[in-house]
Amino acid sequence: MARITASVYTSHVPAIGAAMDLGKADEPYWQPLFKGFEHSRQWLKDNKPDVIFLVYNDHATAFSLDFIPTFAIGTAAEYQPADEGWGPRPVPKVVGHPELASHIAQSVIQQDFDLTIVNKMDVDHGLTVPLSLMCGQQDACTGAWPCPVIPFAVNVVQYPVPSGQRCFNLGRAIRRAVESFDEDLNVQIWGTGGMSHQLQGARAGLINKEWDNRFLDLLIENPAGLAKMPH
Repeated sequence: MARITASVYTSHVPAIGAAMDLGKADEPYWQPLFKGFEHSRQWLKDNKPDVIFLVYNDHATAFSLDFIPTFAIGTAAEYQPADEGWGPRPVPKVVGHPELASHIAQSVIQQDFDLTIVNKMDVDHGLTVPLSLMCGQQDACTGAWPCPVIPFAVNVVQYPVPSGQRCFNLGRAIRRAVESFDEDLNVQIWGTGGMSHQLQGARAGLINKEWDNRFLDLLIENPAGLAKMPH
């Protein structure tokens, strides 16, 4: 049976992808960040999954304000890097796992969660930057990501957004779905996004490091309690 063997949390800041794509990773400004990922990249090489289930948010690329799914699962065989206004990132296409994705969709919907099933979409920096951070830079023509990826988009762009409790319960349903898949697969769950960062307004650029680190600790120590935190 399939099993979940690890979880990975990481940022998906688009400037990180640009730094890698433009060869700026060794510049003094970026060195501390990329050096911090050396351990994570080695860990991934030592613990290579068969499939990555990647929870992220779309940035009005595959979806728009005309169509806002709360939860959307990608069931396609492959996904192209999206053009977000300055051309697609020069990274490989993302290969999907339609069989497992379809099984998860069936199982989770039968557990009374409404998912939007997406058979064709492009994936933006919310998904490709975490892959670059954890896997290193890959050539768009000759490179490849280490395994298939199932994109799972959660709306955190336009209110109303799902509660932490709803996401926590959904995570439990996804786990049951993965573990009921009749194939011996090593599945990792990746979650990506941001926490205290402010994108605009008077608090633009604010990062509360202490709060962020505590939040990450609570994801491990007390996820059920954290799920009750309001927006």
